[in-house]
Amino acid sequence: MNTNRIIMLVAAAVMAVSALALSKKEMNQIGQQVDAIFSQVYADPSQPGAAVLIQQRGKTIFERCYGKADLETGADVTPTTNFCIASVSKQFSAVALLQLVEQGKLSLQTTMAQMFPEWTQPFYRRITLHHLLSHTSGIPDARPRGDRHFVLTATDVPSVGFMATLGEGDLEFAPGTQYKYQNPTFQLAYQIVPRYSGEDFEDYMSRHIFKKAGMKHTQYFEDGREMPNSAHGYRWDEAQRRYVEFDYGEETFFATKADGGLYTSVRDFARWEQALRDGKVWSAVSRAMAYTPHVWLQPDANYGYQPNVGYGYGFFIQQTPGRPKIVYHTGDNGGFTIYAGKVPERDITFMFFSTRDDIDRMAIVNRVWDILLDQ
Repeated sequence: MNTNRIIMLVAAAVMAVSALALSKKEMNQIGQQVDAIFSQVYADPSQPGAAVLIQQRGKTIFERCYGKADLETGADVTPTTNFCIASVSKQFSAVALLQLVEQGKLSLQTTMAQMFPEWTQPFYRRITLHHLLSHTSGIPDARPRGDRHFVLTATDVPSVGFMATLGEGDLEFAPGTQYKYQNPTFQLAYQIVPRYSGEDFEDYMSRHIFKKAGMKHTQYFEDGREMPNSAHGYRWDEAQRRYVEFDYGEETFFATKADGGLYTSVRDFARWEQALRDGKVWSAVSRAMAYTPHVWLQPDANYGYQPNVGYGYGFFIQQTPGRPKIVYHTGDNGGFTIYAGKVPERDITFMFFSTRDDIDRMAIVNRVWDILLDQ
């Protein structure tokens, strides 16, 4: 990315005028309109539900929970319920890698051949960290799916084992020329972080990401470890005419961490958003690069397509003409359906974490942003 462009983006962010705080009347009006949307979607309190949180400048505008976190125990969703946030987890791995870039331990132009010298294929000399972070590597998702036990239990390292066997002809496009959303390339962070930091991935994330952000109740999924105060994901089963649990043991590649295995609550995630905004976990330069589209999504994109949307480093960026930039990510894993977005220009964050997947997430999201941005 052009250095002058980065400097301009950082300067613009520093010089931006802070969004005006909403009045109490405006917040009440927003709350009523947003609640009307979610009360309709999650009308039955006995069924799987969601947690919704909207803040401006760190102040809560709207917070409400709907339905159940666990149908077996009857536990309600609360603002501190931990959800699997699925691919929203990718931004945490991206920030960890950008921290290592800031420290000079890595470069965005560090190649896969340098990061994984045991993989000797020539094309790995052309794929860089920049490509991994922006889903532009051209590496296929060739995870083996013939072994049901493997796809249900595989963790980050075995999940990417296929990369050692790829050939030049297996690349789906020349690195940097197209977008194709990838889970395995983000799973590589599980090995890159310890190779360049000297700390295990989990330890590094705990010390340099979660602790710095004040996220005291956030942790990665691990088979056999208790996940306190956590929800389950559910999918509607037409034959049984009921919602059935659909997460670990039912969903493929649920146990990988760097691309999607993080459990957190809307309140803990709000702390993360403030840490990103206030520079607690990265520099303004890293933030500008992460929030800048490095590739634009086309209508045939395999994940994430919306009009006027590009991908930065661990974030989607929507730049609709006449509207401020929206930086966000979605997550889908088992029955969990996740959205976390923000408008940096107005310092507004909006997230909703759902325990069921039979919803039109982006239709809901767009209606809420219409409410928030028309104020």
